[in-house]
Amino acid sequence: MPVLDREPSRDSGGGDGLPKLPLPALKDTLDMYLSCMKHLLTEEQFNKTQNVVKQFGAPGGVGELLQSKLMERRENKANWVYEYWMNDMYLNNRLALPVNSSPVMVFPLQHFRAPIDSLRFAAHMISGVLEYKTLLDSRSLPVDYARGQLAGTPLCMEQYYRLFTSYRLPGTERDTLVAQESSVMPEPEHIIVACKNQFFVLDVVINFRRLNERDLLTQLDKITRMADSEQEHLPPIGLLTSDGRTEWAHARSELMRESTNRDALDMIERCMCLVCLDDPSGPELSDTTRAMLMLHGGGVAKNGGNRWYDKPMQFVVGADGCCGVVCEHSAFEGIVLVQCTEYLLKYMIGSPSKLVRAASVSELPAPRRLRWKCSPEIHKLLASSADKLQRQVKNLDMNVYKFCDYGKEFIKKQKMSPDAYIQVALQLAFYRCHSRPVSTYESASIRRFKQGRVDNIRSATPEALTFVKAMTDGKLHTSDTEKMEMLRDAITAQTKYTILSITGMAIDNHLLGLRELAHELKMEKPEIFQDEAFLVSNQFILSTSQVPTTVEMFCCYGPVVPNGYGACYNPQSDHIIFSVSSFLDSPQTCSAEFVKCLVQGLMDIGDLCNTCNSSSNTTQKKQGQTLETHTQTETNWQSKTPQRPADKTESQQSLPQFVLKTPDQTKVEAQTQTSSLAETPALKNGSKS
Repeated sequence: MPVLDREPSRDSGGGDGLPKLPLPALKDTLDMYLSCMKHLLTEEQFNKTQNVVKQFGAPGGVGELLQSKLMERRENKANWVYEYWMNDMYLNNRLALPVNSSPVMVFPLQHFRAPIDSLRFAAHMISGVLEYKTLLDSRSLPVDYARGQLAGTPLCMEQYYRLFTSYRLPGTERDTLVAQESSVMPEPEHIIVACKNQFFVLDVVINFRRLNERDLLTQLDKITRMADSEQEHLPPIGLLTSDGRTEWAHARSELMRESTNRDALDMIERCMCLVCLDDPSGPELSDTTRAMLMLHGGGVAKNGGNRWYDKPMQFVVGADGCCGVVCEHSAFEGIVLVQCTEYLLKYMIGSPSKLVRAASVSELPAPRRLRWKCSPEIHKLLASSADKLQRQVKNLDMNVYKFCDYGKEFIKKQKMSPDAYIQVALQLAFYRCHSRPVSTYESASIRRFKQGRVDNIRSATPEALTFVKAMTDGKLHTSDTEKMEMLRDAITAQTKYTILSITGMAIDNHLLGLRELAHELKMEKPEIFQDEAFLVSNQFILSTSQVPTTVEMFCCYGPVVPNGYGACYNPQSDHIIFSVSSFLDSPQTCSAEFVKCLVQGLMDIGDLCNTCNSSSNTTQKKQGQTLETHTQTETNWQSKTPQRPADKTESQQSLPQFVLKTPDQTKVEAQTQTSSLAETPALKNGSKS
């Protein structure tokens, strides 16, 4: 039997009154594991796996022992999987943060007419950050409640309180998420501004008074002038943070030998956030180009050194209007990034720039440039880091596409979940490209529970495979009515698994807990975790996430395995934005080809829905019924538009160019709640094994 909390109390969302994460029954997880894997394995592989699983789950066997120990752990911990999950997904991962781990939000292209405009934008944004931090510090942030599937439950809010008070400290074997949670230590009262690869301390509180927007603009202007001084230029130390985590840990130890460097590191690691004032990156600033620039900064020749990847929030303001947010993912999930960013953009739209009216601090001390003392070893490490980042820049294959033929409103008219529908379309796209199904990851929020982060929705269901085969195999001669039934079965299966995941009853966290507990108990690694099926199950060649927004922007991230795709999507009422990534050095993947198959699949599924609805309507009209809504839907579908890139439809409003939606458009459709990205980093190279 699964272990559940009977009657959870409601609280302010911090987590104390929320139920503990349940522990699924061992038999349920093992049965579901076999069901998830059967169609992804050869018959020979599956027969072997079936025997291995049966042995693991046998009465009095290893599985029962580990399950009983997990039950004890659940009693003694606020969240039985949290530490295991954090280490496995993030802190044990040795890959570089840019592209591999850190998701980004990309804003609409801004049209700054003069250099001062970008600084005004930055000053206005910093004011919004300070307002938001005031809400956090006073614990006044409204509690999030679940939407979509099983709506109405209060959600754990503790991730929000790490936004501006934490950083990821590199380690030679495992990183540490350092969170400022003690009331003994003073709250950070400074921001680090990166400009021309130099770092400056911007105090936002002087003489116990918060700087107003005019003062912030004055200080930012001083910083840009200081950064222009060629005599003062120091090496681009930020490049070291873009390297692999073990390499960065060694480099940081080398830096720490000098007291000057220790002081600089301390100021960066204790700051609220970074504001990166970027130089122009080139004439072509399409959605795809801006997404790539936000992910890696364009490398050493552009703004790749104008970052500090260990900090959770880096707000990028490019002089050419390329703006967004880079997020270090271990501290919080995608929904937290979205909520914070939307607050800032709505603040910028809703509160006019206050550059004139407010009284300023009379004598503003000049911002301080952080100094570095670099040994020959540091210079050598910098060259190596720059080279590796440049390889990442050259290897990323990104494609941002705005699908405009329909959006979530059309899908909802079919009485289907938009998220489940899009997941089935992604399965169809992959099958069209590669003629096989693969393990697929979709992040699902488990913030209904104390310290909840995410679990995985395994979207490559047997039902989805049946549907995509029918849609791609001309020899099957399946009727449209049969295909429609298969589509509904696939969407039902996806929705059921989603509910299991968000209620803590999915398999990935449970299997992780069993594996880690065996390691903790110094047991020989159980065969189930050495079996080829387990390796296949955790090679997420298709890593997906729904990240809906109510302000015009989009999220993207890199693939999680060398031969995989990252597929992030933002469903809106009449369109869907897709951000698809892969690596150019993989002969098996191509982002443009995947997008082409995705668009074709969305059109085919839409046609199928319309055809079947049309047949249904004809029958019903003969019975004297009318369905006006379908007629409208069909009319929209008569004029299909060709594939178009997202860039052509971008907002051309005056600053700040963010589009807000009406309140009824703000509902998030599925509680796969944007946790983007969630597990993505640590699954690279199948590191869950």
